[in-house]
Amino acid sequence: MLWTDWSLKWTTTVSRSENAQNSAELVIVFINQEEIDDNRELLHPELDKALRDSAERGVFQGKAGHTLWLSTLGLIPERYVVFVGHESSSHASKALRNAMGSLGEKLLKYQIKKAVFIVPSSLYSAEHQFKTSASALMEGLLLGLYRRNSLSTSGRATSSLEEVQFVLNSEASVRVWDEGLQQGLQIANGVCYARELTNEPANRLTPEQLGEEARLLAEQYGLEYRIYDEKDAVQEGMGGLLAVGQGSVNPPRMIVIHHRGSPDSKMTLGIIGKGVTFDTGGISLKKAAGMEEMISDMGGAAAVMGVMRAVGELKPALNIVAVIPAAENMPSGSSYKPGDVIRTYSGRTVEVLNTDAEGRIVLADGLTTAIRQGATRLIDVATLTGAVMHALGDLTTGALSNEETMLQDFLQSAHIAGEYVWPLPSHPEYQRLLKSDVADLKNHGGSWAGAIAGGLFVGTFAEQYPWIHLDIGGTAWMWEDRGFESKGGTGVMVRSLLEYIRSESSKVN
Repeated sequence: MLWTDWSLKWTTTVSRSENAQNSAELVIVFINQEEIDDNRELLHPELDKALRDSAERGVFQGKAGHTLWLSTLGLIPERYVVFVGHESSSHASKALRNAMGSLGEKLLKYQIKKAVFIVPSSLYSAEHQFKTSASALMEGLLLGLYRRNSLSTSGRATSSLEEVQFVLNSEASVRVWDEGLQQGLQIANGVCYARELTNEPANRLTPEQLGEEARLLAEQYGLEYRIYDEKDAVQEGMGGLLAVGQGSVNPPRMIVIHHRGSPDSKMTLGIIGKGVTFDTGGISLKKAAGMEEMISDMGGAAAVMGVMRAVGELKPALNIVAVIPAAENMPSGSSYKPGDVIRTYSGRTVEVLNTDAEGRIVLADGLTTAIRQGATRLIDVATLTGAVMHALGDLTTGALSNEETMLQDFLQSAHIAGEYVWPLPSHPEYQRLLKSDVADLKNHGGSWAGAIAGGLFVGTFAEQYPWIHLDIGGTAWMWEDRGFESKGGTGVMVRSLLEYIRSESSKVN
């Protein structure tokens, strides 16, 4: 598998080592403006004085995401202290995740091997959130340390962090804290796996290779799977997948992975990820500038793979079928063309107006596959449109749904996970954008409401099952580092989907 595991050890204690030979190199202290102003003792009188001097000079004010790195000059056993700003009014998971994630660049720069984290006493005030807080801190730390894999001879900028000691003020809290840390590690591994897949060059991650990666994943965690090759797709009648992939020398794959976490339940969640491993636009060729980013056009597939990795470890009590329609959209003499009419796996026909609107066509077959594999509710994740960026930029994922209760439940999960999702309207009048004169529908709705038209096209193939569409066209890839999202693939929606799965599994039992 492309991503194995973070090799990080941790201990949870009620006091940090005072032995200089055994101590860490760095101590991490969360701080806010209120704690700076009230002159309470924080770590050491001289270090506290240096902190407050920096605050008076405006260098550091305890704001979220700000850090102040100081040499301890032998005043305490650790060589360095980093004061990390956080929101004084809230220890919400998002704030904790962001604060810890802000350390990534500095930890990489100083090549810290061992650190001590003094858990803020204010976290103990909400015991039911204590595990969640630990999980968020671990997620933030590891996601902030991740850097894109480099195939150069110098390799990637790897973290040297080997061990973290978390210092609590109560022995009774150790078990809950450790459970949260373990959960955060599993979630972070899922996100980093998705990032690694998204960042992999397209010549190294063809549809066939993505299928092989799925096989390795399923076998590692004992999950059922089936990989449909191009011959299977022909036999099944997966006309949408075959049409998009027919211009490439790398044939398509339909990937199916099952987790049967509640065998007696009649409910099965289908998660479908767009797996276009490279998108040239086909005959409707894209501009050359920036096309290298199209390795990320399988960001939805990567998210689904990241989720299934974490599902394999967390083993939620929920039936899940993951489906990835994987293809490469290339221009050639055998490519599908504008004006073609294709028959999808569902039997519906589609008039092709733009071969660069290919994601919705492979997703059509993906949703039908999920339904035939037993899914009773559906969530698809896709870098579906550039139009969603005009509405929401690169900060927020767009959502469409045919079932308001399911959508609201998912939006709550995304809020808890700290990912921005915003619903787009799906009024029935928008359906006219998909009306075709020669087929059941067309794959392009024109210049207006592109994200809505694309999502509604996909929703047609949900039949009458509850369905959510997540358009990550603006959020799956970053051109530069932002917080704990490093340049490249972000692994967006892994955390939200896992939180939704956790929430739904709690309702089953």
